[in-house]
Amino acid sequence: MEKRLQKILAEAGIASRRGAEKIITAGRVKVNGHLVTELGRKFDSSANITVDGKRIVGEKKVYYVFNKPRGVITTMSDPEGRRTVADYLINLDGNLFPVGRLDYNTEGLLLITNDGDLAQKLMHPSNEIKKTYVVKVLGILPEEKLDLLRIGVKLDDWLTAPAIVNLLEYNHERNYTVFDIIIHEGRNLQIRRMCDFLGFPVSNLKRIKLGPLNLNNLKRGKLRRLSESEIYLLKGCVQ
Repeated sequence: MEKRLQKILAEAGIASRRGAEKIITAGRVKVNGHLVTELGRKFDSSANITVDGKRIVGEKKVYYVFNKPRGVITTMSDPEGRRTVADYLINLDGNLFPVGRLDYNTEGLLLITNDGDLAQKLMHPSNEIKKTYVVKVLGILPEEKLDLLRIGVKLDDWLTAPAIVNLLEYNHERNYTVFDIIIHEGRNLQIRRMCDFLGFPVSNLKRIKLGPLNLNNLKRGKLRRLSESEIYLLKGCVQ
């Protein structure tokens, strides 16, 4: 059966489907010895497909939960020489990459895989994958301010979707508030911007859940392989 070239690359774990499109248009892909830069071309599994001169071979799909520490870039390389997710994957085989992003100062759950097709689906807004964060803000955040997050707040030119928010702790002595928040959007620095809107800047942010996946007691900087049941539940989240 013929498939679009970008889907073949994604299924081989080369990159997400969107990343595969960039690889194709950059002139890095040949099929049966011929350069292909057009998106949408279809080929079957018998085609000789190479990326940067190396033939792609279908990999067994693997899935990991990674507890990203603060101060780590959610990329596979960094021109400034900062620590990246790739530094924690050096002993693992395959074309692994993180699904989505956590910003430099945010820690917690990242999905690591070589399944580009699933990654694309998980990141697509239409699937509304829920993400749970524990947030620590400076100051005593009143309940009526949390209600604004539950309704949605206006950030620049868009209104955030209603969030599920649970107050966890007030510490009057040290002057901070801790709550958890569940959102299905994933805009850049979204939770930090939401808290800035309330006038209570984030001092610590950690993602503890992504869809059916939980961080549980996984230590910072460590990975664990997903169980078959977790993979089944994760794939069941997407269309």
